[in-house]
Amino acid sequence: MNSTPQLALSGLALSLAFLFTSPSASAQVELTSEVVASGFSSALFLTHAPNDRDRLFVIEQAGKVKIVKNGTVLGTPFLDVSALNSSGGERGLLGMAFHPDYDTNGWVFVNYTANGGATTIARYTVSANPDVINASSAQIILTISQPYSNHNGGDIRFGPDGYLYIGTGDGGSGGDPGNRAQNGLQLLGKMLRLDVDNGLPYTIPASNPFVGNPAVLDEIWSIGLRNPWRFNFDSATGDLYIADVGQGSWEYVHVEEAGSAGGLNYGWRIVEGAHCYNPSSNCNTTGLEMPVYEYAHRFSPTFRNCIIGSEVYRGRSMATMSGRYFFTDAGSRELWSFRYDGAGGNTGYTDHTQQTGVLGTGRSLGIDADGEVYVVDNSQIRKLVPAGLRLDVPHLFTGVADTLVVKNATPNSPVYLAYSLVGLGSTPVAALSIVVNMANPVHAATQTANGSGTANFPVVAPGALFNRTIYLEAVQSGLVSNVVAEFVE
Repeated sequence: MNSTPQLALSGLALSLAFLFTSPSASAQVELTSEVVASGFSSALFLTHAPNDRDRLFVIEQAGKVKIVKNGTVLGTPFLDVSALNSSGGERGLLGMAFHPDYDTNGWVFVNYTANGGATTIARYTVSANPDVINASSAQIILTISQPYSNHNGGDIRFGPDGYLYIGTGDGGSGGDPGNRAQNGLQLLGKMLRLDVDNGLPYTIPASNPFVGNPAVLDEIWSIGLRNPWRFNFDSATGDLYIADVGQGSWEYVHVEEAGSAGGLNYGWRIVEGAHCYNPSSNCNTTGLEMPVYEYAHRFSPTFRNCIIGSEVYRGRSMATMSGRYFFTDAGSRELWSFRYDGAGGNTGYTDHTQQTGVLGTGRSLGIDADGEVYVVDNSQIRKLVPAGLRLDVPHLFTGVADTLVVKNATPNSPVYLAYSLVGLGSTPVAALSIVVNMANPVHAATQTANGSGTANFPVVAPGALFNRTIYLEAVQSGLVSNVVAEFVE
């Protein structure tokens, strides 16, 4: 036995080391989805509080935020702004963001359409009951008049810089008749950036790109957006992904890399995606940011017409998928992903619906505290999970007994559990006709799957693994599972 920390598997002996490692790209996981909660009314969005693994927060368009706690939908809403909220069409309670210091200040920010039609950003504070907001704590942060009922944007997120970002639509109708997205004296059709920590209702970050420019409002971070229904920050890199809903021909994704000084122009209504819109030809694209990905509208065999984003997968249960940007379309409900290539383009585009039949949504995607991706699908919440041989690993704590579960295995056949302390890789195992998706894997144990294709591996993480990441994968003859990257606590 060498000195490398190893999992202690109850009643199972370590044996047979896997063979050599051949460095190469790791394979992606084929996906399906499973329902984790249901019974919602027009659910639009899902998020989580910082460091909270036990709860999911689901927004309903009519004005309620409901909690899914350890798999159960609580009867009392976390927040209810129904009396303040104008709901229907593209209006309603559209977005929510927890302050990065929520554990200490209890602040939650929401984006809803007020009864008069204005976009409203408000701050609330949690009550003594952690599952209920203090309704009397409302503090209005910002209101923006809307000339039409559509193109309200809706998403709000805190960036890695601690500032609140607000995506606003161009004011609605069609074709941006007021050219508001290119008008620096309008907050519509923009990405806004506010400091909500140093004065009420907010202050302007000194680093906002247009501060001191009389032609552009200080709140503005970037211009030229049509209707950024969903955007997100990659939790690993800090890159900003914006899924901007197109007009009549194109849907597209922009990426603003971490460290950007802001001040970008995403082009609408001069361009729709990378294509001239107004004027329809020979438009001047100098200084405009082009999308890293776009797709055309179509009518058959499915109707693609409205991009729905957007999350970058940084979960623990499918480590080979880390860094993939997931998005879908409201018309076709197809689910896709790609990786940003760091050079203004994308790589590894995958049509997951074509691959396995898994569906996206016309609502939103969301993530939990572990970085796993969920599909918000009107009345239910679905979680993206591996479609084939599947390894489920609970959060591991040193010295605590737990069980790893393998599902969808070939019944009544051996299942081998492997681990690596190095990371992802590509290791051929000729005897099983497979490639293990880890570098320097070690065979930890073998179990026989039962008649239902399930195998259980009792496990205790030793103290030597504390604050380290262990990679785990289950394999059978001809089959490999997802790789789980588990940070041992």
